[in-house]
Amino acid sequence: MNNNITKKSYTKVLIILCILITVSSVSIAASDPALVTKLNSAFKKIQEYLVKLAVPAAGVAIATGVMIRKFSFGDEEKMAIGKKVITNAIVCYGIIVSIDLIIKFVDAVLK
Repeated sequence: MNNNITKKSYTKVLIILCILITVSSVSIAASDPALVTKLNSAFKKIQEYLVKLAVPAAGVAIATGVMIRKFSFGDEEKMAIGKKVITNAIVCYGIIVSIDLIIKFVDAVLK
């Protein structure tokens, strides 16, 4: 039960962060106040770091899943866990890349 709570918390934080980055990257007016400009640049830096961290994190998660499957020695439960880890890593990386592409597309359209 505690594990489900932490997963839900991480999911909520990730969703809120993605929404904040998306909202901040959209320019509403041509002349932004200084605070909005600072927040916008800060969120863009955070976005860049998240995308840079996503590649090694996905690689480590996929390697972990492969190792779990490799050393399961035929145990079906461990094989399923390894497959789940690999699948989740690929899906999460795909989500991060697609969010990055959407944000870049919106920025290009608005500028």
